Amino acid sequence: MSSTAPAVWDEEVSAAVERLTTAAENEYYNPYQTFDWPEGIPEGALWMSEDLMTVHGTDAAAELTREQYLALAKWESVNFYSLNVHGIRELMQEVVARIHAPGYEIPTPFFHHFLGEENEHMWFFAEFCLRYGGKLYPNRAMSFGDQKRSALFDNFIVFSRILIFEQIVDHFNSRMAGDAALPETIRAINRVHHQDESRHIAFGAQLVRALWDRLREAGDEQELAAARQYIEKYVNASIQQLYSVDVYRDAGIPEPFAFRTRLLADPARGPVHDAIVSRTTAFYRRIGVLAPKAA
Repeated sequence: MSSTAPAVWDEEVSAAVERLTTAAENEYYNPYQTFDWPEGIPEGALWMSEDLMTVHGTDAAAELTREQYLALAKWESVNFYSLNVHGIRELMQEVVARIHAPGYEIPTPFFHHFLGEENEHMWFFAEFCLRYGGKLYPNRAMSFGDQKRSALFDNFIVFSRILIFEQIVDHFNSRMAGDAALPETIRAINRVHHQDESRHIAFGAQLVRALWDRLREAGDEQELAAARQYIEKYVNASIQQLYSVDVYRDAGIPEPFAFRTRLLADPARGPVHDAIVSRTTAFYRRIGVLAPKAA
């Protein structure tokens, strides 16, 4: 994808960059001195909020033993942080390709803070996985075989991927940060990430809005249709990554592929998916990418 951007940034983007850069400087912390890493997570503890687990609300949940259920919570937690590591690595590569590049003079000051904070997030998520899970799950994200299009289209997609990833992650972060049923170590890493992501999401939303405005002004109906289709596909693919055969296998669940298929087909999961992506779909409807919600 092209790292060169046409001049698309308006006064709203400039104001957001100034405001969020100042906030990042004022709220800076040293993550390497922030966390207390205990020797282990207490036996029998939940590692993920129950309403965020992929079995929540399903008939399959009642069929699990307590041991399987707790194991599932553990490995879904490790999978979630592994997804963060892989997602952060991808978004950092895209931002590095654009920092100080022609056309990115306005957002570049915040890019520096963004990259520094995301590098630190990747470190503490990986640290959690390796300390308490003994591994990172592999990256199984699917490629959509992106077709080469205009620089405006490419950059809209890049920053949309970043924004959607961050919004979905923050749904989990904000819930787990406030869940008294979880160990403090888990609450702490979610709480810290949520605090930083609030700035990143505000920044990303301004970039995506400005890029979409210019894409519409360019008037290429094929690109507009392709952009809309891509966003829908990417949102769905992001949800599906939460359902991990590797996780179900590690939790001791028989026939993990069939178990995943069963969960995804369970009608109880639809409203949960809608809640996870509600901020994303509301944003893309508001700026005119997705169709308005049916009455």
